[in-house]
Amino acid sequence: MKRIAIVINSLSLLIFALLLFTADTRPQKESISSTLELEDVEFRVEKAFPNLTFANPVGLYHSGDESNRLFVVEQEGIIYCFNNSPTVSSVEIFLDISDKVLYGGEQGLLGLAFAPNYSNNGYFYVDYIADTPRRTVLSRFTVMSNNSNQANITSEHILLEVNQPYSNHNGGQLEFGSDGYLYLALGDGGSGGDPLRNGQNRSTLLGSILRLNVDNTSTYSIPSDNPFAGNSKNYREEIFAYGLRNPWRFSFDPVTGLLWAADVGQNKIEEIDIIESGNNYGWNIMEGSLCYSPSTGCDETGLTLPVFEYGHDVGISITGGYVYRGTKLTSLYGYYIYGDYGSGRIWALFYNESITQNYLLVDTPLNIVSFGVDQKNELYICAFDGKIHNLIEVILTTTSITTTTATTNTSASPTTETSTTSLTTTNTSTSNTLLTSTITLTSVNTTTISPTTSQTTIPPTSKTSIPSTNSTFQSSTTQTSISTFTPGFLLLVPMSTLIIILLRRTGKITGKK
Repeated sequence: MKRIAIVINSLSLLIFALLLFTADTRPQKESISSTLELEDVEFRVEKAFPNLTFANPVGLYHSGDESNRLFVVEQEGIIYCFNNSPTVSSVEIFLDISDKVLYGGEQGLLGLAFAPNYSNNGYFYVDYIADTPRRTVLSRFTVMSNNSNQANITSEHILLEVNQPYSNHNGGQLEFGSDGYLYLALGDGGSGGDPLRNGQNRSTLLGSILRLNVDNTSTYSIPSDNPFAGNSKNYREEIFAYGLRNPWRFSFDPVTGLLWAADVGQNKIEEIDIIESGNNYGWNIMEGSLCYSPSTGCDETGLTLPVFEYGHDVGISITGGYVYRGTKLTSLYGYYIYGDYGSGRIWALFYNESITQNYLLVDTPLNIVSFGVDQKNELYICAFDGKIHNLIEVILTTTSITTTTATTNTSASPTTETSTTSLTTTNTSTSNTLLTSTITLTSVNTTTISPTTSQTTIPPTSKTSIPSTNSTFQSSTTQTSISTFTPGFLLLVPMSTLIIILLRRTGKITGKK
């Protein structure tokens, strides 16, 4: 009888092992839909450096050399540098090329980028408009060897010149990607409506974002993986993406590597795009998600539509910003922060493949022309009041966090776990009073995530797509969870015991030796 009991237990363990190793061990999706209540969070804009004033500051940058300096670009052709301190009261002229720059309207010194290896080679790059003929100039300068706060004015080396048929839509943003290549934005050449149809013409550099290898000390080269490298159709090999009207400001998310660009609209739409290699962003066939030329029935085949857009009842000239990766704005980590030159509004945009949600942070009286970040990824705002501003987060009350997470499982019913934790954030208000609070965060399981805002069907003039300051925004993340198994296997071990008991009762097993 003992042998029978051993055999039964062995069979039970064998079945258990078989079920364990034949269970569905494929990665499953964990779906979490979170609602972050910001009713008790206020945002406002303050002067970051009250003692400093600039003339038409169009950009703020850091040199990446751990010096904690900031560099402000004035449109007329001057770059200033100063220590990153709220009490700073003096600046130094880093570079003055105002005698080379054609200034006025949308023209001027428009972009600055420091080489990834700046601390060793001293190279930095500028984008400006020059005259006779009117053209975009991309050139490299070198810092003085004996003065890190001053560039060598005689060191200019011109890498690229692009003729500009009109005075507007010049783009001008420069930034190095994590791949070490220099990215440059150029508008469609100007006027209105793209009369030369440069946006859809890959034989011109206009209306595109370029990708250049500038490691060569004499010129630039084409990265071998550029989308049109080595083509036989007379397409410009420098082009990384095209179909853009005036991508005034773009930036890379240092965490995801995504390239975010804000493309200034024509008559109705301001748009935000995720720029990918070889993609056509539609201008001037489309303005955002609307047909432009022709006004109806346009062919959208092969076009990449915006991830978000808004109409001209909300703002009239988008200013691209950055995905926030600093530490001071605790509730905005991972959100794309951007603004509008005409309305003065600043928003936070959450985006992934499943959901897009916009949140109005603050409505200002400023003409917001650019954003910038320091070496710690803290955000700054350039405005045409001559000041550099920053965004202040003030959390007013204290609550608790309750999180409910359900993990979807293809082989069993969802299981739910609920936990309550405490998340405390601190901020300093304008009066330097320390405010401490806890945000309420509730997570609810959803087996299917539906976008809160459609990426392609956002009403172009609807204010409902941009919530008010006291509204709620939703975010969704998709992660790969650990392997999941059928819960039935948990019954196998006690089942063997039950079988033994039944056999004993029928006399098949006596329990005696």
